[in-house]
Amino acid sequence: MRGARRRTGGWNARNWATRAPLLPALVFLIAVTQLPFAATLVISLFDWNSLAPNARSFTGLSNYATVATDPALRDSVLTTAVLTATVVIVSVVLGLLLALLLDRTFRGRGLVRTLLITPFLIVPVSAALLWKHALYNPEYGLLNGVWAWLAGLFGDASPAQPDWISDMPLVAVEAALVWQWTPFMMLILLAGLQSRPGDQIEAARLDGADNWQIFRYLTVPHLRRYLELGVLLGSVHIVQNFDAVFTITSGGLGTANLPYTIYQTFYQAHEYGLASAAGVLVVIGTIVIATFALRVVSSLFREEVSRA
Repeated sequence: MRGARRRTGGWNARNWATRAPLLPALVFLIAVTQLPFAATLVISLFDWNSLAPNARSFTGLSNYATVATDPALRDSVLTTAVLTATVVIVSVVLGLLLALLLDRTFRGRGLVRTLLITPFLIVPVSAALLWKHALYNPEYGLLNGVWAWLAGLFGDASPAQPDWISDMPLVAVEAALVWQWTPFMMLILLAGLQSRPGDQIEAARLDGADNWQIFRYLTVPHLRRYLELGVLLGSVHIVQNFDAVFTITSGGLGTANLPYTIYQTFYQAHEYGLASAAGVLVVIGTIVIATFALRVVSSLFREEVSRA
């Protein structure tokens, strides 16, 4: 018995010694993420307007009922869904094409890869300002400069200058986000391409498989986990995007997504309780949607593999 106790005590000591260095990181993670979320849950149960702080009162779940029936929030949910789906799908497709290009050996591949990664390294606000002023501006923007040059080639000396943000506001925000998130998808998928087993591809070529068959039956199933990871991480981050909407359109012209609507409720309407309730519902909805999307993508790939 004493020997067993000594062994158990020694194992516990070793176990504690290996896990103790992780405690500061765990405490920091809880303090940064869980405590603010707990505070948000508490605030969401109160009718709390910062313009009348002494009139704060406990209302239970009434804030959640108000948020669920708010027309502006419903519109922002639809806008967020369209924005997220468009940016993720286009970014994944473009990222896959670029990853297939960079998976080949050619002169200057390192330089090309560095240039393609650069948009993801730019601060989001700076990227949005770049698109708003350097590209979209109707007076001196690059897009209108190219538009005027193309019109001049076809004989129109003074073409009408389109206002890209006013004419297509949601597309303008989506284009800026696609430009910034395509390198992220490219890096994930390029890592997947470079981890493919070379012997299987060589065996498929010896059996007479062409490039399309290798891509469909070997490359795509191998990239399943990488595609899932890219879609999941991209969806979670783009759902939370605030910088592009705030900087390019200021939430106008039907581009107000969930984060911007919560910002308006919190900082402009000063309704802390309503904003906190909306934030809690957004977190729950994001978790549910991300889990559902991941299962759908997994089932689609399993069906494709079973057909093969």
